[in-house]
Amino acid sequence: MSDLTKLTLTDAMDGLNKGDYSSVELTQAFVDAISASNASLNAYVVETPELALSMAADSDKRRADGKAGRLDGAPLGVKDLYCTKGVRTTACSNILGEFTPTYESTVTQNLWDEGAVMLGKLNMDEFAMGSSNETSRFGPPSNPWRRSGSNATLTAGGSSGGSATAVAADICLAATASDTGGSIRQPAAFTGTVGIKPTYGRASRYGMVAFASSLDQAGPIAKTVTDAALLTEIMCSHDDKDSTSLNVETPDWVSEVSKGVKGMKIGVPKEYRIDGMPEEIEKLWQQGIEWLKSMGAEIVDVSLPHTKYALPAYYIVAPAEASSNLARYDGMRYGARQDGEGLIGTYEDTRAEGFGAEVQRRLMIGTYVLSSGYYDAYYLRAQKVRTRILQDFEAVFADVDALLTPTCPSAAFAYGEKTDDPVQMYLNDIFTVTANLAGLPGISVPAGIDNDGLPLGLQVIGKALDESACFRVAGAIEDAAGFVAKPEKWW
Repeated sequence: MSDLTKLTLTDAMDGLNKGDYSSVELTQAFVDAISASNASLNAYVVETPELALSMAADSDKRRADGKAGRLDGAPLGVKDLYCTKGVRTTACSNILGEFTPTYESTVTQNLWDEGAVMLGKLNMDEFAMGSSNETSRFGPPSNPWRRSGSNATLTAGGSSGGSATAVAADICLAATASDTGGSIRQPAAFTGTVGIKPTYGRASRYGMVAFASSLDQAGPIAKTVTDAALLTEIMCSHDDKDSTSLNVETPDWVSEVSKGVKGMKIGVPKEYRIDGMPEEIEKLWQQGIEWLKSMGAEIVDVSLPHTKYALPAYYIVAPAEASSNLARYDGMRYGARQDGEGLIGTYEDTRAEGFGAEVQRRLMIGTYVLSSGYYDAYYLRAQKVRTRILQDFEAVFADVDALLTPTCPSAAFAYGEKTDDPVQMYLNDIFTVTANLAGLPGISVPAGIDNDGLPLGLQVIGKALDESACFRVAGAIEDAAGFVAKPEKWW
């Protein structure tokens, strides 16, 4: 039954619908795979085998009764950012202790309503703050990929490193993730998987542990573009419990994947050609342009002049919102508490012990830029830059249907290579943060292998609420690239 874990989500659903195997058999295969490999991969921080098998048995009953949902019996992993009723949720931070929610996030509830099965909670950077998953209280996951001729442990990216690891290593069919500045797309690029961040407001943030509320967005990491489209359809919905949730219809994105790009105009932004970018990534980008041209798309050179200000603006806006959101963690109502001298001492000691170094760094930055005398100079100016970035996109999208860029400026790097220099780590987000600042959809598709045998991704950015264009272009790139490489199993 171990071959069942290698199936894509779409193929697994076909097999379940045909009766080739039961959901219990499929789920058991994943439970066994997790048991055998998680000690090495560290993708799951909570394993829920009993719950998974119980949900699978319920699924088999529904299928027998002709009441199966669109994901009935599909074993998925859930990023530890999503509140799951009765299952520990910590955002991989010590400050949440053993917090076990009494309610379910809207996104995960949507999945369970369609019959999906939960295998467990997946590793992530603490409070989603990081680009390498090194800030997790549970330690980092190990990317299933290795450089040719090297045993160095590579990052699976961040903050959704556990989700990307689990999908790439075939220890779930697909996984939920979240993206504040590239936390779905960068891990997908590092692991040879597909990851999409929908338009801001498409998916509810209710029950997601907040990092930066105007940037956070839920999305999936999956094995194929079709799988990602299916999951995005189900994860996205209007929700009265989230005031930023958009009351818009969710289209049939699965059907868009195979429509092709003939007649589409694809923009190539010149500002994404940066100094020091590896030649392999430049070549892959050019290859992607040629693929789309050969399939009937028109390629248009475009300019997004404020791109160079995106990263500094992001690293002001995101920490500022984090400093506000994380003020609630004081040890009084839930989570871990460190008793100190009096009330203020307890607050201070709890936060000093509970938050890791990177979270503390960002909270200090955020508090500083919001403080009296600096608010106008930093936060207000960053918000003005953010508006300019959005205006750049709006001007460009008057002439093109989507943009094609690299996802990341490099392939996966080894743990420790960038930890000592936070700025180098932050530069990993250089191609992805613009979509978050502007609230636009973006998808990463695996499109090639570098000289070390590691996967590289191409990114498609679409207009607001035009995920359809993203899926069309991504589907075309997936077909042209024919990416079928898998990591050589070492775990």
